Amino acid sequence: MGIDRAIRVFLLIMLFLSSVEHTFSIHEDQVGLMDWHQQYIGKVTHSVFHTQKTGRKRVVVSTEENVIASLDLRHGEIFWRHHLGINDAVDEVDIAIGKYVITLSSEGSILRAWNLPDGQMVWESFLHGSNPSKSLLSVPVNVKVGKDNVILVFGKGRLHAVSSFDGEVLWEKDFSDESVEVQQIFQPRGSDIIYAVGVVGFSQFDAYQINARSGELLKHKSAVFPDGFFGEVLLVSDDILMSLDSSRSSLVSINFQNGEISFRKTHISDLVEESFASAVILPSKLSGLFAIKVNELLVVIRVTSEGKLEVVDKINNAAAVSDALLVSEGQQAFAVIEHIDGKILLTVKLSHDWNNDLLKESIVMDHQRGLVQKVFINTYIRTDKSHGFRALIVMEDHSLLLLQQGEIVWSREEGLASIVDVTTSELPVEKKGVSVAKVEQNLFDWLKGHVLKLKGTLMLASPEDIAAIQGMRLKSSEKSKMTRDHNGFRKLLIVLTRAGKLYALHTGDGRVVWSLLLPSLRKSESCEHPTGLSIYQWQVPHHHALDENPSVLVAGRCNRNWDASGVLSFVDTYTGKELDSLGPIHSVAKIIPLPFTDSTEQRLHLLIDANQRAHLYPRTSEAIGIFQGEFSNIYWYSVETDNGIIRGHALKSSCIGVVDEYCFDSRDLWSIVFPSETEKIIATVPRKFNEVVHTQAKAVADQDVMYKYISKNLLFVATVSPKASDEFGMALPDESSLVVYLVDTVTGRILHRMTHHGSQGPVHAVLSENWVVYHYFNLRAHRYEMSVIEIYDQSRADNKDVWKLVLGKHNLTSPISLYSRPEVITKSQSYFFTYSVKAIAVTSTAKGITSKQLLIGTIGDQVLALDKRYLDPRRSVNPTQAEKEEGIIPLTDSLPIIPQSFVTHALKVEGLRCIVTVPAKLESTGLVFAYGVDLFFTRIAPSRTYDSLTEDFSYALLLITIVALIAAIFVTWVWSEKKELQDKWSTMKTNQPKLKTQLFSCGFFRHCTQTVLSPTSTPHSPTFPLSSSDPPLPPPPQLHPTPSRPSQPDSSSSSSSSSASQSFTQWRFPLPHSPISPNSNPPPSSDPTPEPTTLYDPAPLPPPIPYSELQELFHVAELQLSTGSDPERLAALQLLERSLVPNPPSDPECSPELMRGVVGNLKTKAGAKPATKVLLALCLAEGNRHVAVEAGAVSAVVEAAPELEDAAAERAMAALELMCTVPEGAAEVRGHALAVPVMVAMMGRMAARAKEYAISVLAVIYGGGGSEDQAAPPEEVARAVALALRGDCSARGRRKGTQLLKALVVEESGPTD
Repeated sequence: MGIDRAIRVFLLIMLFLSSVEHTFSIHEDQVGLMDWHQQYIGKVTHSVFHTQKTGRKRVVVSTEENVIASLDLRHGEIFWRHHLGINDAVDEVDIAIGKYVITLSSEGSILRAWNLPDGQMVWESFLHGSNPSKSLLSVPVNVKVGKDNVILVFGKGRLHAVSSFDGEVLWEKDFSDESVEVQQIFQPRGSDIIYAVGVVGFSQFDAYQINARSGELLKHKSAVFPDGFFGEVLLVSDDILMSLDSSRSSLVSINFQNGEISFRKTHISDLVEESFASAVILPSKLSGLFAIKVNELLVVIRVTSEGKLEVVDKINNAAAVSDALLVSEGQQAFAVIEHIDGKILLTVKLSHDWNNDLLKESIVMDHQRGLVQKVFINTYIRTDKSHGFRALIVMEDHSLLLLQQGEIVWSREEGLASIVDVTTSELPVEKKGVSVAKVEQNLFDWLKGHVLKLKGTLMLASPEDIAAIQGMRLKSSEKSKMTRDHNGFRKLLIVLTRAGKLYALHTGDGRVVWSLLLPSLRKSESCEHPTGLSIYQWQVPHHHALDENPSVLVAGRCNRNWDASGVLSFVDTYTGKELDSLGPIHSVAKIIPLPFTDSTEQRLHLLIDANQRAHLYPRTSEAIGIFQGEFSNIYWYSVETDNGIIRGHALKSSCIGVVDEYCFDSRDLWSIVFPSETEKIIATVPRKFNEVVHTQAKAVADQDVMYKYISKNLLFVATVSPKASDEFGMALPDESSLVVYLVDTVTGRILHRMTHHGSQGPVHAVLSENWVVYHYFNLRAHRYEMSVIEIYDQSRADNKDVWKLVLGKHNLTSPISLYSRPEVITKSQSYFFTYSVKAIAVTSTAKGITSKQLLIGTIGDQVLALDKRYLDPRRSVNPTQAEKEEGIIPLTDSLPIIPQSFVTHALKVEGLRCIVTVPAKLESTGLVFAYGVDLFFTRIAPSRTYDSLTEDFSYALLLITIVALIAAIFVTWVWSEKKELQDKWSTMKTNQPKLKTQLFSCGFFRHCTQTVLSPTSTPHSPTFPLSSSDPPLPPPPQLHPTPSRPSQPDSSSSSSSSSASQSFTQWRFPLPHSPISPNSNPPPSSDPTPEPTTLYDPAPLPPPIPYSELQELFHVAELQLSTGSDPERLAALQLLERSLVPNPPSDPECSPELMRGVVGNLKTKAGAKPATKVLLALCLAEGNRHVAVEAGAVSAVVEAAPELEDAAAERAMAALELMCTVPEGAAEVRGHALAVPVMVAMMGRMAARAKEYAISVLAVIYGGGGSEDQAAPPEEVARAVALALRGDCSARGRRKGTQLLKALVVEESGPTD
């Protein structure tokens, strides 16, 4: 008993603690622990400072990623930004009327105004035009802020005048008929004439004068320059422009003063003696000055009023020149950046005074950032009233830095906004001997951290404690350690950017571990326009070669042409150092990682050039030996999108005509030609080469098995009709169709083909295991759709017989050849999908056991996780029970979008381009990295983390809980032993045979006959029904007389007067704790010579139910009474009746829940009868009377008694009298308002025995033995008692009634005999 109570306490404590942990461990405690998000803007192309005295100082920039952003000049943080989309490139940026940011985009066709403080769009104007042309924006500089100005925009061959207040187009001038390519548009300050200048062809120069108010053409002049022009025309002053001639060896000054056009030619060799190469005019806006670059020499030239050129300065290491900045009235300054000895030299000069420097500062710069490409300057007033300057510079790696007072104020790694490719690398293994105190800095911090965690778990932490918890976790969390973890969460993300720079990002917090600007991808004489292609794992050392660091292979081209020369770099992923580089080499059209490694763990790679020749790397004899062994098993394919051809290739022999043992010729195996009139290739998707498939078999609902068609050579191809390849709205539904193919790339066999009529691209697809999911647009339904195709192998359909497996007659181990025609079947289904899709991927885990989820990059730049079960082609409207058990979801026409399924939560990955999934060592969890302009990383568990505890699990709390539970068990056990001992002592005292202290006669507690039981009766008397309404039991068998047994009266004899004081002779319940125990010696009979009678042996009683079985019975009945239906509750009561009524146990322990269930059925018609029997049987034990009172049995009996049948009411009254023997029961009866009226009514209605119970209850209410604290009762109660005593009443009832009348002090007495 003691151990049982201790276990109950243990379970209650565990339940409490688990609920506390659950309520706390969801929200603020886990912010930023498993994911991180980084915001970027990209490489800056235009910049405008806004540093007025009022408001925050900021700089507004536009980038190559088509982002408009406002940055804080103090810290470099983003105030606001907008990503305009991949097809909405920003052409120009400026600030109008002091409060609007004006942007021109989409080749001069869209003009927008943004509110400067918060970035909200104020207005948008669409400027129409037909001819592609240079985009120009001219915003007049105003002295008064808020004054309306006319914004001049040239684009698409038209000049527009737009109001800066509301974006209304005031007038427009079409130049498309003039065939002129406008180069510059400007309006001199204070003039109403707009000048538009440009060239026609390569030699004619045209100048237009237009009225600024009406757009009327005032004058048009043109002139021909025989030597022709090259490049753009640069505006130097209001009436002079500069250009290069067609040979790029001379400078041409164009003067159009007073409407007349004149040319002046100056040879560059006259200005720069050492010029051997062609010159380039730098696009700077300097008044009276311009700069040209000849080789590495920067030449600054001044233009005189007569058009003559004068060299101002020659700078050898100059990198960039800024635009002119108005410092004061009539004075303009500009900045020049030079690179000297690993430092950058910032010099600010006045345009009219070259000899004096306004600023000259030297700043140490990380050489991994490369050269300065752009510089923008801004001025501010120092405390001494002099002019200070700050410079915003754009580096070669696309990073953005602010320089001020010779220091780098802040920097932004904007190269990460243009990621080209991603791979991962493992971290080093943690060395042995590292203690916990060392990892957590020291023991005090370790203890402090766990104390704070404990306070947070118990919800005792203050806001300061919560902030400290988050700070400690983000600072000292193991997720940011530079070593591997056993779950595989900590890795390095090796990313390659468009600038040719490698970054190593830690998956724990996204910080940059190292960065490397690859020399092979920097501009050089041999590689003028290098571009990065992809990155691959080159060397991945395992545990037996941990002394080697992993490395990656980076491939690139010298320009964007697919047949350009290639460059290769090999980089150590731990240190970020370049191990080796090759290039320029052969062209790189395709890179195939082979599943082979050499003795140094270097993976073999096959590089395919533009001529379909294969080149093996690494170029070692060991690699060539391994490769020769697999020579005949290597296949690949090539896709010619423009020609609509897919070809299959295999190795043939060593290259002919080339002395290179690592070069191999190829041969064409097959080709698929799509007719250009009907189909155009828009998407091809292969399987991931490192994907893990757990099993090929798939169990279906009917206990059948389907075998997946697993092939790494499967290719998904999507084609559309030519008209459907354009933008939306260009083709009608009847003119467009989408055709998808599943192609085997070894044989060229088309395994499946399906056509979607009335559909078009773009198509985004993912191929995994044996299924492909793709997204497209349905023109007929005007909605996006997602379709799924699953392919199964029918050749293994016979491998379902166990005996075939046992006898080896299956074909599971037979060789598989792709040249044998596969027996496949496909299942497909299509669904509507709400969003347009930018990218799509699938989760991956270490063993492929965990269920799959699709990761969909939506048009809103968020990542949605969609369970693959929603894209099961076997879904039906009404799935069978077996299909439901398998997990098949009922069919709907649309895929659900659950807000909680967005893995990015409320965050956005602006400009989302790709989603990369990486398996962790923990099977339940995968890693997800999404990148675009922003970066986002998180963990994902498609089937929840079923194989691990959470990282924030409090081991300290667990230890404290275990200690507390052990102490609680011990204390509870000691207390329970003492309580049990006290119960036994009280039971022994109660069982003493004191007849005078008994409450009821033995007939109520023992098996009696219909006669009144005499004290001399034997303990085993024949049993009889509970009441007169119950059917009688069969008579006991007659036996021969036994002389050794005392004689007993016949069962049919009537009650004797000697036992008239006994009561309740009809009940069959024994009372082990009664003063008259069946085992006590009976007193001698008053009649020594009883009348002879026939003796017999009574029927033996069933033994009492063992304690353990009784408790189990109580538990089952409790569950049915509390949660079951009406029939179940009635069955539970009948079960208790059959178990307790024939022979109740000595001390049944009843739980409060069970007692409440019994009491609750007293008022039901069907359950009242068994409920009264069970209640009476339970109340025979004194301990259960307390439980019954607490369960509300007193009130229930009082209120239900008038409605019960006679037998049930009699049992209920008996139970009520038993409950009155405990103090709380008596108190509740006295306090019940209906107790007295109901007892009076029961005395008048019921037979003698029920009268006895009612009188006993009234005696308890009114003090029964002379209680002094009771007030005198009303005369009606006394009169009702007197009337009851006159009728049929038992001897005990008469005695109780007489005592009650005496207590009531009633003068009128009725007969009591």
